[in-house]
Amino acid sequence: MTLRPLDVSWLCDQYAGECYSFIYVRAAPEQVIARLGGQWEHFTPGPFPGGPDEYPRPGDPLGVTAIGDWTFIFDSYWLVIDEDLIAELSRDTRLVSQAALSLKGLDYFYWCEDGEIRFCHGADVNDPTGTPDELVETMAEIDRLYPSFPDLYKGPAFLLVEHLTGIRLTEELLKGSTFLWGAIPGT
Repeated sequence: MTLRPLDVSWLCDQYAGECYSFIYVRAAPEQVIARLGGQWEHFTPGPFPGGPDEYPRPGDPLGVTAIGDWTFIFDSYWLVIDEDLIAELSRDTRLVSQAALSLKGLDYFYWCEDGEIRFCHGADVNDPTGTPDELVETMAEIDRLYPSFPDLYKGPAFLLVEHLTGIRLTEELLKGSTFLWGAIPGT
């Protein structure tokens, strides 16, 4: 796969604080919600938020949508940094997650396979991993595209997601998707 830079300013530059928290799980949305302890029938349809001021805040429902064989979660709870939860969500499948709180310089990325964290990067990650062989060429390509290697949330994380999931996340893709919004226990 040849990587091309991706403009993510529509997501992060409009709002200087909490940018995003996304989880990608290769499973059906109903399965993912059940694994999180939620009840699919309590989720209601709605659009992707129109702008950062409308993004979910802690305590708000999370949003899920199917993108191909993947479930995409727009998460206001920062489940993405709960290593036990994301490892469990990845049982028998692949999970990729990314999050950024640019105001505090926090940037997180995880790749899990069948309950095991294969790669992680973050400001306060409990057990940082080295770069697995499967990502060496991709990381070299990202270094070429972003020679100053900016924070992951400014582009590189999206290229890692694209490499690991096949999903090129764009504003058009998210705003053209119908999300289902609902709560899960314990959040």
